[in-house]
Amino acid sequence: MKEPLTSAGAADLSPAPGARLDTWSDLLSGRHLVIVAILASGVLLYAMNLYFTAALMPSIVADIGGQAYYAWVTTSFVVSAIVASLFVSRMLDWKGPGPAYVLAFLVFALGAAGNAASPTMEFLIVGRVVQGLGGGLLAGLGYAVIRAALPERHWARGTGAVSAMWGLGTLFGPALGGIFAELGLWRWAYGALAIVALLFALLAQRAFAGMGGSQHRTPVPVASLVPLVLATVAISLSAIVPIGWPTLATVGAGLVLLVLFVLVERRARNTILPRITYRRGNALKWVYLTVAALSAGVMVETFIPLFSQQLAGVSPLVGGLLGAVLSLAWVIAQLLVVSVTSPAGQRRAVRTGPLLLTAGLIAYGLLQVAGAGTGLVVAWVAVLALAGAGIGLAWPLLGVAAMSSTHDPAEGGKAAAAITTTQLIAFSVTSALAGTLMAAGGDVAVDAARYVVLGIALLTLLGILTAGIATRR
Repeated sequence: MKEPLTSAGAADLSPAPGARLDTWSDLLSGRHLVIVAILASGVLLYAMNLYFTAALMPSIVADIGGQAYYAWVTTSFVVSAIVASLFVSRMLDWKGPGPAYVLAFLVFALGAAGNAASPTMEFLIVGRVVQGLGGGLLAGLGYAVIRAALPERHWARGTGAVSAMWGLGTLFGPALGGIFAELGLWRWAYGALAIVALLFALLAQRAFAGMGGSQHRTPVPVASLVPLVLATVAISLSAIVPIGWPTLATVGAGLVLLVLFVLVERRARNTILPRITYRRGNALKWVYLTVAALSAGVMVETFIPLFSQQLAGVSPLVGGLLGAVLSLAWVIAQLLVVSVTSPAGQRRAVRTGPLLLTAGLIAYGLLQVAGAGTGLVVAWVAVLALAGAGIGLAWPLLGVAAMSSTHDPAEGGKAAAAITTTQLIAFSVTSALAGTLMAAGGDVAVDAARYVVLGIALLTLLGILTAGIATRR
């Protein structure tokens, strides 16, 4: 295997010397097809569930009450998913992909079944915590198992197929949730998720037969885990506490805890992120920061349906379709970019991605005006497609760079699993900050829209810098 980091510490995105170039037909055939189906389906279940639940929530509140705990239904799921994602590499190292996937699907199914049977909002939140644990494992395994279960020539396309599920989750999640909600069958919605997860657990047991782990139990890095989890919780709380000093206090506490996490990790022998992340001159840290910046941009689509209805007066259906534009462009771009094999072309793609994302978001933010007509809505579609294409250009190549960052299988598993951990933390942090920016806009829809979109664009702007450092010669 080719050493993935150059002497200058830049991420090397090129395939190993002598390795034949992979094709989609080669990947989507035989046992590889079953493996990719499991990896992609696990991520799709997680991604779709976020939007699926959002569409069901009005029906749930009308049935069992608990509107005061509305925000906690999502917060509890995301926080528990982040915690679970931190254990992915350890589970793979100990038991291998088969048992890890079976456990993840079973826990997800258990949480979904608990949701379906919940008599009160408090019980629903407990079910969401359990479901989040299974979902976090599924999301993390989707990237981590690529490295162990597929040949290196398939890593780029495998990463593209798996990460495409985040976009498809945005497309199908709200629609399916809306159908169940329209029929008054929100409990059946979670029951269906539980059944699907159980079926995939059976498939995973067969797909990964004969692929075991090293039986080595790595100690849990408690010293790193505690400040990271507390930081996530603190920042998530900023979206539900009263606007003002409580918001500043929770965000500030979260940022301090994130700094503490990095300080602890740099000095610890047992870490959450690969140890090479903290090595001077190594590009892996910049890869993760670029992933975080791209993930921040994804969160804009959560607000697009609301803003489009308020400012352009479109129907909920059209608003939902506008929200899907970014994800659709993301999926198309990343399925195309994995065919780029030239190292120079790959570097250009990674550098261009955050630039297009930021440009698209800034344009979208500036185009937010009250009483927007058809022409302006078409312009929204164009700039959102530009932003989504930026995510898709860089995302799969960054995944390959992380997976290729070390020869050590254990550290390689950590590097791949940390993609999901970084992504989930970025989602949580950006969602909380966006909620705060929206509240700062007050009752004026245009101000709220511009604050949220341009505020997120400031976060993605950092990705232009980190992508350049990660890919420099």
